[in-house]
Amino acid sequence: MEKTWRWFGKNDRITLSDLKQIGVEGIVTALHQVPNGEIWTVEDINDLKQYIENAGLRWSVVESLPVSESIKYGGKDRDRLIENYKISLANLGKSNVRTVCYNFMPVIDWIRTDLNKKQDSGVYALYFDRVRFAYFDIYILKRRGAEKDYDPGILEKARELDTVISEKEKDELIDAIIVKTQGFVNGNIKEGDKNPVAIFNRLLDDYKDIDKHQLRENFKYFLEQVIPVAEAYGVNLCVHPDDPPFPVLGLPRIVTCEEDIDWFLKAVDSPHNGLTFCAGSLSAGIHNDVVALARKFAHRTHFVHLRSTHVFPNGDFVEASHLEGRGHLLELIKIFKAMPHLPMRVDHGPLMLTDIEKPYNPGYSFLGRMKALGEVSGMMAAV
Repeated sequence: MEKTWRWFGKNDRITLSDLKQIGVEGIVTALHQVPNGEIWTVEDINDLKQYIENAGLRWSVVESLPVSESIKYGGKDRDRLIENYKISLANLGKSNVRTVCYNFMPVIDWIRTDLNKKQDSGVYALYFDRVRFAYFDIYILKRRGAEKDYDPGILEKARELDTVISEKEKDELIDAIIVKTQGFVNGNIKEGDKNPVAIFNRLLDDYKDIDKHQLRENFKYFLEQVIPVAEAYGVNLCVHPDDPPFPVLGLPRIVTCEEDIDWFLKAVDSPHNGLTFCAGSLSAGIHNDVVALARKFAHRTHFVHLRSTHVFPNGDFVEASHLEGRGHLLELIKIFKAMPHLPMRVDHGPLMLTDIEKPYNPGYSFLGRMKALGEVSGMMAAV
């Protein structure tokens, strides 16, 4: 397996020289300066590719070439946006960048309620608290009908939380759920936007008539358009599972489990239509047997995210050590080692030591991921 690292471009505080020194072989990145829906030109692709290669590394994976919201909900301009996507795919293929990770999650990219949950060891980890999430949905977003999505126990605890939560804590929830975890990834909302809750509610409104069946149909329509281009230019597309892998905010989720993965792989049955196997996202769903999923879908996996979660009895979950949790990374390495030149990257490392006060993107600190890369490298060597 190829050891790769998610890097946020020339302005990333972590340099390519840093990554070369710690044993990284390939880079996972994107043209973050290009707005969603616009074309990635050959010139821009080759400029970044040459910059990476000059550092003695290779551009292994695009993460991500974003799928515009209008494509997902079937807006009037989706065909124009799909054409732009096809041109960008072709340009990547022409430039010999041949693995593209993307997602088809409506509005959000991933959700946590706490970006810095202190652990017993003293490190900080990403955390999802079901009660605080329900509070955000019902009392901050004030989403119509939100109460129907939660069981009575969660609703009662959310009501209790409403009597004690501070304005600072409310702002921290907004920041964690819809600002810091979204802005640096998909750009729907970014830091500094005024009234992010109102912006977010407008984004949710675009999906008010979209159920799981319709989102699947929109996904299939997208795949039918782009996979022939991927085939023509030798590009492997690999969709990222929903994170977390269960319904949130009234939005449909279509890449959450074995049945979902099986569906989209068969919807357009091409080896270029594949999966990003994110062990962290999948393991956050108690319904998923991550090792069994890896065995079944290894042949259609083009990229692997090696991270793990621990799920508590009440359904809350936290990022686990890469040596522990429901991800069972050692077993996954045994399975995926048979796939030639498969890129993998560690993900969502703990926030630790001197990184704690540095302004890294959530989940993407340096030392925590370096520790994880060391742990995973050891497992790979043992296997």
